[in-house]
Amino acid sequence: MPRREELLKYLPLIEEELTAALDMCQASEPLLSAMRYSLLAGGKRLRPSLALGVCDMLGGKTEIALRLGCAIELIHTYSLIHDDLPCMDDDDMRRGRPSNHKVYGEAQALLAGDALLTYAFERMLSAAQIANEAYYRGVLEIAKRAFGMVAGQSMDLIAENDPEAGEEELNYIHRHKTADLLTASVLAGAYSASADEDTIKRLEAFSEKMGLLFQITDDILDREGDPALMGKTLGKDEKENKLTFVSLYGLEKAKTLAEGLQKECHAMLDGAFAKRAGYLHLVIDYIVERNN
Repeated sequence: MPRREELLKYLPLIEEELTAALDMCQASEPLLSAMRYSLLAGGKRLRPSLALGVCDMLGGKTEIALRLGCAIELIHTYSLIHDDLPCMDDDDMRRGRPSNHKVYGEAQALLAGDALLTYAFERMLSAAQIANEAYYRGVLEIAKRAFGMVAGQSMDLIAENDPEAGEEELNYIHRHKTADLLTASVLAGAYSASADEDTIKRLEAFSEKMGLLFQITDDILDREGDPALMGKTLGKDEKENKLTFVSLYGLEKAKTLAEGLQKECHAMLDGAFAKRAGYLHLVIDYIVERNN
């Protein structure tokens, strides 16, 4: 199977689950339409794909990884809706089309995000037929990481107006704002296999590095990416004095950091999981090579 097809192999399963989840949602209009608009707008589906990839690597239960991973996608989508609001990043475009608030208004967009977050936990906690102790540990992990994402976003906003903000603040922001939901996704796959504590710790360390790699490449793409491919406004970080790896270290140093992290992530997988980690190796290279 070609690399791209292998990378996207979980997409049909994920899209089916996300569509079914919204079909069962009891929200009224226009709230439900606003939720659909953002959740079913495509995207990489990286987070549920990671959950399913780790699940397969460890011989876990697909239905558990799918339920947890797709709940994380609901949480991720809520965060994007809120990020685009005028009070946050004030972005008019997302995934190549108008942001949620440009279509449904700020109030409905805010509520659509709230609804997706809340519905994510309803979906996870209404799965008693597939749940076990490890499953609920996964739900707890997702809750903690969703909170961490919010804390990272808060620090990101504070750092914009703090001329003293530097490496410590930057690492905090991206360890939480970006890496936390990626870590939750990887660990969701591990919990689907009732992984032991050593495996959990190894995957947690790996995914935190992977999250950092993802953010550095995002910062690089914001500086030199193609707006048509990215599907959103570029250059806003620099204009708004955002604290990023590029603003702190410069473009070339950021690229060097990304290359080093890419090698480190591959080495961590080789050391812990050998040939079983083929899908995760693909993800690491995709993160570095992507254009959106």
